[in-house]
Amino acid sequence: MSHRNSSALNRRGFIMAATGTALSAPLLARPGFAQIKTNPQIKRAAPITPEERQARLAKIQELMRQQGIGATIVEAGSSLFYFTGINWWRSERLTAALIPAEGQVCIVTPEFEEPSIEEMLVVPGEVRIWNEHENPHALVARWIKEQALGNRPVAIEDTVRFFAVNGLKKESPGIELVSAEPIVTACRMIKSDTELALLQEAADIVDTAYRSIDGKIELGMDGKDVFALMSAAITELGGTSPSGGVQINEGSALPHGSKIRETVRPGSVILMDCGCTVDGYFADISRTAVYGDPTKRQREVYRQVRLGQEAAMEAARPGATAGAVDDAVRALYESMGYGPGYGVPGLPHRTGHGIGLDIHEPVNLVHGEQTVLSPGMCFSNEPGLYIPGSFGVRIEDCFYTSESGPVYFTQPPNSLDAPFG
Repeated sequence: MSHRNSSALNRRGFIMAATGTALSAPLLARPGFAQIKTNPQIKRAAPITPEERQARLAKIQELMRQQGIGATIVEAGSSLFYFTGINWWRSERLTAALIPAEGQVCIVTPEFEEPSIEEMLVVPGEVRIWNEHENPHALVARWIKEQALGNRPVAIEDTVRFFAVNGLKKESPGIELVSAEPIVTACRMIKSDTELALLQEAADIVDTAYRSIDGKIELGMDGKDVFALMSAAITELGGTSPSGGVQINEGSALPHGSKIRETVRPGSVILMDCGCTVDGYFADISRTAVYGDPTKRQREVYRQVRLGQEAAMEAARPGATAGAVDDAVRALYESMGYGPGYGVPGLPHRTGHGIGLDIHEPVNLVHGEQTVLSPGMCFSNEPGLYIPGSFGVRIEDCFYTSESGPVYFTQPPNSLDAPFG
C-alpha cells in the first residue's frame, strides 16, 4: 500500500465561452451541455467552487474540535461529493474520505481507481491506495494511528456500510466510534447561496418540463408512457438523472403507486412525482391532473391539498420546529374530516422532507421533530390527500427558509383546470 499527495485545484482550469464569460469546467462537463435548450424560465447556476468545498471541510473540522472528535470517515456517496468533489459510486471496494480534525483530507481508494479519484478531488489532500490482494481497513487503521488522536473518538457518517465499520474494528479493536450524523447534518442542512441557486435551476427545469407536456398525455397511456414524456423534456432542458413515477386512477390513492398497470381514460386522475439533478442537487415536484373534466369531488380534494400546502408555508417560519409544520397541516385536515393523525382517507405520510444532494435529507417535516427551522434549510411541501379505492391528490413544491420566512422554488398551481401552472 502507498500514498501520494494530491491537489487538483489547478487541474480544473476554466474554458471561455463564446461570449467571453468564464464557465467552469464542471458546468461545461454536464452531459449534453452544448445542446441544452435556452429557456427564460430557467435560471442557470454556477457549480460549487473548490473554495466552497474547502470551507465545508473547515466547518466540519471546527465542529469535530468543538465536540472532541478526532476524525470523521465518509464513504463514497453524496457526503463524499459534498466535501471533496469526488462523485463516486459504492461497490464492494472501499473508497472513502478520512477527514482529520486538523490537517488535510485523505482519500482511500483502490490503486486502479487512483487516476479517476485524483482527477475529481478538488481540495488539497492525499490519496492512499490499496491493491486487490490487500486490506483497505488496515490502511484506514494505520492512517488513524498516524493522526495520534489520543482518546478522541472517530465519527462514522451514518450511511457508511457495515463491512467498512466492522473491518476497521477488527484492525483497531480498542477504537471508539461515534455517529457523525450531528456534524455532517450541521454542515449539509444549511444551504449556501450557490446551493440554493443549483436547487432553483433543478426546480425550474422540472417545472418547465411539466408545463411542456401539457396537452401531450393521451388516452391509453400508462404511467411509464407519461413518465417518458417528462424524462425526455427534463433531459432536453438540461436536467440529469430524471427520476420519479406516475400513478393513474386508483393507483393515485397509494402514495408510491401500485404494481397494477393503469391506463389513461376519461376522468382519470394522473399523479406525477418527478425530479432531476443539476450538479448533484435535486428537484422533487409533484403534480396531479385529470384527463377530461374533473368531478366536483376531485376539484374539492385538490383545493384542500392546496390549503394544506399553504398551512405548511404559514407554519414554516424561522424559529418554529419542523414538527409544528406537520402538526398545522394535520390539524387542518382533521377539521375537514380526514384522519385522524396518519389515518386514511387523509395524509398517511409526513408533510415534507429535507432536500439537497440527496432527494431525502434530514430533517423531515413530521410530527415530533424538534429541530428548529433556520435560514438556508430546504424542504419539500407535499401534504397529499389519499382516498383508498378511489383517487389521491398530491401537489409538491420545494422551498427554502429565509430570514423573513419560507420561499418557494416553484409556485404551486391553483386549479385542476391548469394543473401544471
